[in-house]
Amino acid sequence: MSFRSGDGETVQIGYINHNNQMCLGTRDVSGTDHLQLSYRMICLEEDCEMIYGANGTDVHERKCPKCQNGTQGVPY
Repeated sequence: MSFRSGDGETVQIGYINHNNQMCLGTRDVSGTDHLQLSYRMICLEEDCEMIYGANGTDVHERKCPKCQNGTQGVPY
């Protein structure tokens, strides 16, 4: 199954938040927050590039779990 963009601006494939984290889309997998989908994210910080999952409501403010001390990712 391929990834697709969500309905809002911050869950579009290619959206980059202010913490340099890019949204890679959703496969319509339920997130861990009520009525949320999970989204695949990638950290764009140099020498990191960690890929992890985030709830749609968190994409705009997400920090990388590896290099920015962000919370653990969710299944995507």
